[in-house]
Amino acid sequence: MLVPLALAQFIASFAGSNMNVAITSISKDLGTTVEGVQTAITLFLLCMAALMIPGSKLTDRLGRKRCFGLGVLILGYSGLEGVGSALMIPPIYILATMLFSDLPSRARAFGLISGMGGIGAAAGPLIGGVITTAVSWRASFLLQVAVVAMIALMSRSIVDPVAPDPTRRFDVAGAVLSAIGMLALVLGILQAGENTELMVLFLALGAGFLLWFFIHVRAIERAGGEPLLSLALFKDRRSNLGLITQNLQWLLLMGSSFVISVFLQVVRGYNAIKTGVIFTAATVGILVSSLAAERLAKRHEQRTLIRAGFVGAIAGIGLLLGLVHGSSNVVAFVPGLLLLGLGVGTMLTPSVNIVQSSFPEEQQGEISGLSRAVSNLGSSLGTAIVGTIIVSDVAAGTHGYAAAMIVLAGVALAGLAVAMFLPGEPSEQTKAATADGSEQATPAGGEAGEPGAAAATHL
Repeated sequence: MLVPLALAQFIASFAGSNMNVAITSISKDLGTTVEGVQTAITLFLLCMAALMIPGSKLTDRLGRKRCFGLGVLILGYSGLEGVGSALMIPPIYILATMLFSDLPSRARAFGLISGMGGIGAAAGPLIGGVITTAVSWRASFLLQVAVVAMIALMSRSIVDPVAPDPTRRFDVAGAVLSAIGMLALVLGILQAGENTELMVLFLALGAGFLLWFFIHVRAIERAGGEPLLSLALFKDRRSNLGLITQNLQWLLLMGSSFVISVFLQVVRGYNAIKTGVIFTAATVGILVSSLAAERLAKRHEQRTLIRAGFVGAIAGIGLLLGLVHGSSNVVAFVPGLLLLGLGVGTMLTPSVNIVQSSFPEEQQGEISGLSRAVSNLGSSLGTAIVGTIIVSDVAAGTHGYAAAMIVLAGVALAGLAVAMFLPGEPSEQTKAATADGSEQATPAGGEAGEPGAAAATHL
């Protein structure tokens, strides 16, 4: 059952990064600019982020397996990739959480799924580069169709552990408000350096709609209704910090992928396949660390792995800044990308595990949607923020690249600072007390209590 779930996460991440190496080809083919391609990639990722929470709520109403299949078969990858992913991705993490009950097995499941997501993002440039050079950038969509067909076939073996509830209310107004708010914020970031008035307008609109969404949710909860996203999800300190680390991890991964791709193609003049080959080092790093997720979870606390991951990412960015700035040799990218891949791969799984395992089964739909929205928003912000820096200063060559990488280093340092505040894992006594139902309040570690056997898997 894990294979189709992991493949689905792979293809969603691949779709967000494989176009990076075809920037030059797309620009020439369509008669557009690097900024135009950047906007298209950013908005695709943003579409997933904006619709992820509504998509996750539909899993409770329609069923996790049905939404997983619906996203693949109907909406999936024929033309509405962002919408299809918003339906398909939340069930991946909900099903993994429900089907794997203990920490080692859940770490193995999330290691495979998160690892395939990271590999999809890192290997996207290589695979996309080969296809773009050998055939055309358009042909990469055929590969996605083939993988999706395989997922649809293999997903028939998946059994939904909880029956759907068609009577559950769906908050349409909340979905619209949250989507418009996130869209406006990212559009504002994309206007940085281009149009200050539009930037301020979009940022203000985004903040206003998100505030309206918060007021809307609070009003529904006070009236005893079910909003799109319960504010109670934000009462768990450990989960909140885990969400922030997820956001920053994907910002680092997708931001660095876009920046390096633009630099190599526009400044260094590399073709798609040569650019893609360079990213193999990051793919190897993510693959190695993700496959070790179960073993690492048995030996180290989740917060320790997240901290180590950010340290590795900082070291990798440092090498990408130092060695690349001082050398024109393509090999100069390898050590930095390898360390960056190892770092990101090390912390992807524990961050997901911390968030998903902080809530009982009945809240998995909501927390999975929130978790994936936060991660995809990080991907979108990575392409928007650091992409805007290098695109606006691409004529400056290495200086524009250095400025973007310095921003990414700051993001990694911020992630490490957040990870330092992550509380330790609850003691066995706390877990046992929660499982017995004698301690349903939030324990000292900052986690919400879980009923029944689900508490035994509490991190």
